[in-house]
Amino acid sequence: MERRPDRKVTLASGGARKVCRLRPRWLGLFPVVFFFSVAAAAPPPAPRDAVATVMHGVTVRDPYRWLENARSPKVQAWVDAQNAYADSVMGGFKGAAAITKRVRQLAITSARQYSPQLVHGTLFFMRDTPPQAQPVLVAQAWPTGRQRVLVDTNPAGGHVAVQEVWPSPSGRYVAYGASANGSEATTIRLVNAVTGKGLPDALGDAGGGTTGPVVAWDADERGFTYGRLPHGSPFGIALYHHVLGEPQTADRPEFGQGLSPIAEYQLLTSPDAKVAAALVQFGDATPFRVYLRTHGTWRPVLGTDEGVTAGAFDGHKLLLVTFRESDRGSIVAVSPDGKVATLVPEQKNWVMSDVSPVQGGFLVTKLWGPDWRVDQYASDGRFVRRVPLPSTGIGIDAIASEASSGKAIVAYSGWTIPSRWALYDAGSGSLRTVFAVRPPDRHYANIRTYRLTAISKDGTHVPVTVVALDSTGKRADDPAILTAYGGYEIPVAPHFIGTELAWLERGGIYAVANLRGGDEYGETWHREGRLTAKQNVFDDFAAAAQALVTAGWTSPRHLGITGGSNGGLLMGAELIQHPELYRAVVSYVGIYDMLRHQLYPNGRYNEAEYGSVDDAAQFRALYAYSPYHNIRPGTRYPAVLLETGENDPRVAPWQSRKFAAGLQAATGSRLPVLLLTRRAAGHGNIGASFSQRVGNAAARLIFFDNELR
Repeated sequence: MERRPDRKVTLASGGARKVCRLRPRWLGLFPVVFFFSVAAAAPPPAPRDAVATVMHGVTVRDPYRWLENARSPKVQAWVDAQNAYADSVMGGFKGAAAITKRVRQLAITSARQYSPQLVHGTLFFMRDTPPQAQPVLVAQAWPTGRQRVLVDTNPAGGHVAVQEVWPSPSGRYVAYGASANGSEATTIRLVNAVTGKGLPDALGDAGGGTTGPVVAWDADERGFTYGRLPHGSPFGIALYHHVLGEPQTADRPEFGQGLSPIAEYQLLTSPDAKVAAALVQFGDATPFRVYLRTHGTWRPVLGTDEGVTAGAFDGHKLLLVTFRESDRGSIVAVSPDGKVATLVPEQKNWVMSDVSPVQGGFLVTKLWGPDWRVDQYASDGRFVRRVPLPSTGIGIDAIASEASSGKAIVAYSGWTIPSRWALYDAGSGSLRTVFAVRPPDRHYANIRTYRLTAISKDGTHVPVTVVALDSTGKRADDPAILTAYGGYEIPVAPHFIGTELAWLERGGIYAVANLRGGDEYGETWHREGRLTAKQNVFDDFAAAAQALVTAGWTSPRHLGITGGSNGGLLMGAELIQHPELYRAVVSYVGIYDMLRHQLYPNGRYNEAEYGSVDDAAQFRALYAYSPYHNIRPGTRYPAVLLETGENDPRVAPWQSRKFAAGLQAATGSRLPVLLLTRRAAGHGNIGASFSQRVGNAAARLIFFDNELR
């Protein structure tokens, strides 16, 4: 599952983890797919076992539990047979080659730059140059220096990805986290940013899918604090101190040993690294505990009742987004001695999402439903001005700034706007574009967006954005794809439509719903979509689908839905609860057995969002919507494509195996239920190569194009 600190999802894509809430990029999962035209037989049989467990007086049957054992030769043979069956079915689909070719064309944009960080006058960022397999780490003396590549993992074969980057206070060194084949098993390595030469240090067990890697440099740059898991365990990460050039075995424990088996850290430092903060949460989608380190000693300053969700240093002052006494957030400042002062109180119609320092004050990223903006404040909290960005149709990707500089880079994108960096002058209020991805096709200019309001089962208003070419009118027989996420306080933001243009060009409609479970409208919006209230999310999505039909954009016969991870759970629940409302479903890396999810490593981290079967009320809610447990034999289920990655550390691949087996045995329709498992893939696009991202996008559109016509 996703980590809540990663505060934004762009759909058709997955998840990373940063307090600054950089946009996750799950643009795809698998390599380019070449389907072979072979006659499709019946799906591989899956024997049913008489496995049952009594939980809170309820007999729960689990006939496909044997599919949980990934090491079993029987299971491996079944997975291979499922892949062959999926290839056989999709090999008969029309237009596969043309769609794959067009998706690849649209994916090859000019170089894309993301995750900018300004440190002591040097800009560090990742640069993605399609069709190069993996992005590279770049440094540039800002603003006019030449770009220098510091780390390029492509010579390793295209399956090693740089996931996190931590420059030292002066920018002399950069620590970075790398992992292979989507596993997220992170090793921290170092490079000298001046010479471009790597250092011999290599720190393993530095985090993975359950809890992410973190680094906080020392002021003298002779070492740093980092998170380390016990070897071979996904639980119990704690902070250790490493001295450059020393072996990892010499690293000393610093903080958090025994604090919590499901601790997750964010580390922040002041510009001179003399003050550090640890934001610690016990499981996903929970508020942070805040600890400060001054003079080498850690001490607690704020507990979970403060509702801290994000932060950044302004000099030695720690700025935090907090939801203690507000539904939409406020900005507070914490001094090095632990004193707390409110700078910006709750706003009426805007939710605080992030805070970034700038000379003389700070910038606050805000959202309200699908709309985003950035406001500037003086250091005492007085409102200065709104940054002159487009008022609608964009999402804020990141802000790169320093307290010592009056200029900041605001990275954003929108439905028709590829990734763009704008340089904001906090003194004059001016904004000018300094970098923009060139779209690969002129037809993006012909895209139009429309807003709908869906009414959920309990009367809640749910926003839906419809994206289509201006030549596409409202017709009930037009194929449409609806997507959403709905969880972990992660809002769904407008994003560049990218390869989805291939769908719009074929007369398709693309729609995005902002469901409860995110925080598009504040903490209540999230609270009403978690734990025993999770059913609201599924009701919201069904209402969004019905709104598309009622507005005349499509009909159930031509409506497809897609989502991944927590959005994959959403897909499973929708096709089980409303099979008549959809013709086709593409779901990737989803959770479908909600009763056994918590028994596997990342499931324990997810309990704060979903609940636990150990609690009777939460068990009843989980059992009521768990997709796997609510499959009904003879039901005319839609066409289904389930996708998973063998190395996924967040959602066990057996979730997709069991759900596929159950649906294949139960469906009363003649529509296909397919399962694709890839051997060198993880959770969503995390660590995925360019060809994997293209392959997933193409497979999804090929499936929908053939099922929704």
